[in-house]
Amino acid sequence: MSLQHKRRIAQTLFFVLFVFAPVLDIIRLDLNLGHFILFGQNWTLGLEEFQHGNMSALDASINIILRVFLPLAIIAILLIGSAYKYGRLYCGWLCPHFSVVEMINKIMLRASGKQSIWDPRKQPERQPDGSMLVADKKYWLVLYVAVLFFAFLWAVTFLTYLLPPKEIYSNLFSGELTRNQAIFIGVATFLLCIEFLFARHLFCRFACAIGVFQSLAWMGNKKAMVIGFNEQHASECSDCNNACDNVCPMRLKPRTVKRKMFTCTTCAQCIDACETSQQTRHKEGILQWVSNDCALHVSDRGFGKYPAVPENCFKHRSQGTDKKTITLAQQRTNA
Repeated sequence: MSLQHKRRIAQTLFFVLFVFAPVLDIIRLDLNLGHFILFGQNWTLGLEEFQHGNMSALDASINIILRVFLPLAIIAILLIGSAYKYGRLYCGWLCPHFSVVEMINKIMLRASGKQSIWDPRKQPERQPDGSMLVADKKYWLVLYVAVLFFAFLWAVTFLTYLLPPKEIYSNLFSGELTRNQAIFIGVATFLLCIEFLFARHLFCRFACAIGVFQSLAWMGNKKAMVIGFNEQHASECSDCNNACDNVCPMRLKPRTVKRKMFTCTTCAQCIDACETSQQTRHKEGILQWVSNDCALHVSDRGFGKYPAVPENCFKHRSQGTDKKTITLAQQRTNA
């Protein structure tokens, strides 16, 4: 199973969890009850006894620390800790918003030849594997339906995190939503449609606090895992149609310095596109993950430093793998 297949499975499972977590009472904030529900249990601050004078101020403070600050600290440590070493791993492998972004990108590419309406020009019709993808306007209808569906799904899901899911879905299917529920779903659907169509990349880059904090942690570690470009074989990029740039869902340029890849989501699609493109020419991919000392030439170049690249940073495939690569390329060429 390829890395991208594994990533798609992880994204799909997490998206399903995102939608059904409130339904299964895994986690939600019930505004009617005034507290969280966590794994089917009431998650309160435990201050009822304090309000009745049966608990000391110290015990109340400990409750707040254990039930609020400690869980938040654990989540922050796990998220920032992984980002410090691996970058925006959550974004590229789990985030339900980013999975929608990628899906809309692919449909928009089929409809217009561009992954975003803000791209200055259409992408080459020839894909990294040598196949042709010609823009077809009929996919605009598919795009609008997909955007509306996911915007509506997100709006309803958001509401189930705030009010009892059974009540929301029951009212929705029976057509008996309350005025406030209908307004919330209608306004949220409209705003999400605008965001999915026009500003999905901008949201990921500048408006998502989870993404921004991951990027800041990643930038703070010069030796963190990053996309490395084997400059010794840069001449092999001359006729690849910028495959790695074109495939990037965040519209980044993977062969540049780290600070210009601030919002990289570690999806590795650029690496796969490079390998696929090079295989059609019986060559090896020249993009790969690098870390530790090998990452310094990507991190420091953006700040006027040019550290030497260690010899072991870009390892060539073994002889057996090379034969497999050539055979695969020949099969694709013959096909």
